Amino acid sequence: MTSPTVGRLRVDGATLHYEVRGRGPLLLLIPGGAGDAASFDGIADDLAADYTVVSYDPRGLSRSPLDDPEDRQRVAQHADDAFRLLELLSPDAPARVVGCSSGAIVALHLLATHPERVERVVAHEPPMVEVLPDAAEHRAMLARVQDTFRRDGLMPAVAEFAAGLRRPGAPPVTARAATRLPPQAAARAERTMANMPYFVGRIVPSFMAYVPDVDRLKALSDRLVLAGGTDSNGELPYRPAAFLAERLGTELIHFPGGHTGLSTHPAEFGDLLRKVLSA
Repeated sequence: MTSPTVGRLRVDGATLHYEVRGRGPLLLLIPGGAGDAASFDGIADDLAADYTVVSYDPRGLSRSPLDDPEDRQRVAQHADDAFRLLELLSPDAPARVVGCSSGAIVALHLLATHPERVERVVAHEPPMVEVLPDAAEHRAMLARVQDTFRRDGLMPAVAEFAAGLRRPGAPPVTARAATRLPPQAAARAERTMANMPYFVGRIVPSFMAYVPDVDRLKALSDRLVLAGGTDSNGELPYRPAAFLAERLGTELIHFPGGHTGLSTHPAEFGDLLRKVLSA
């Protein structure tokens, strides 16, 4: 893996850490969950053969500190951060944007509010439960997660959240034995774990309550690729992507693996992403 050029961008209420690789049209990668710029390490170098690849730590995560750690998180603010990166790094041309999970929600809002800055968006499993017909059920699940977090702490809340994301009737995921990671992967895992309280307590309740402007997205659907995992059909994060694709009259593109296919199948995920971006 090549070493990226690292930059810092001052935005409203935070300072963003971002990383740049390659040459060519700008490709902005927006991580999801408790992940940061390193979420894309498995595919960034290959994509950098064709693009100027920019990945970053969203505000409040890893190396992008908030001015006020208690500041409420909003999708619109995170999307404005992405817009500021585009303004800085591709001021004269629209960019391609890829978002995964909560990062896909940010990418959709960016497309809806700044379409002139975006040539194409790939949104992989944005978990926007409010678009679903059974949204009330998932709203109650998210409330239970927050109650558990306040009462019992992080790990019980994470277990409650993971159970709510599984497809109905699916068995619980069994814990895997710990393995010794290479130093770079170990550092990434440590940052991800440190980000979990912020993710569960601040990102999950705000982002999963987000309601997209479906009519606006429909008008821009020629620039939008909605994606799901081949292994996650029926799981909660997959369902909004499938629902929106049907509403917009577009094809749902299936990427290798499940919700975290970017990490579990990086080579295959990256190959398909390159094809989708250039289609």
